[in-house]
Amino acid sequence: MGMMDKLKGAISKNPDKARKGTRKGAEAADKKTGGKYSEQIQSGSDKVDDELRRRGEGPRGQ
Repeated sequence: MGMMDKLKGAISKNPDKARKGTRKGAEAADKKTGGKYSEQIQSGSDKVDDELRRRGEGPRGQ
């Protein structure tokens, strides 16, 4: 089992934690870059939410 398989398994078992971690990471990256890449960072975070919804992992969390 590769690293990506383990990561996918962890995400599917804990989608709320994955969303929260993604959001927290996005906020940290945005702060670190001084907002220079806000749109790209937000886009990446949104894609994680979209993928979790596509997989049936529930609605977007707060």
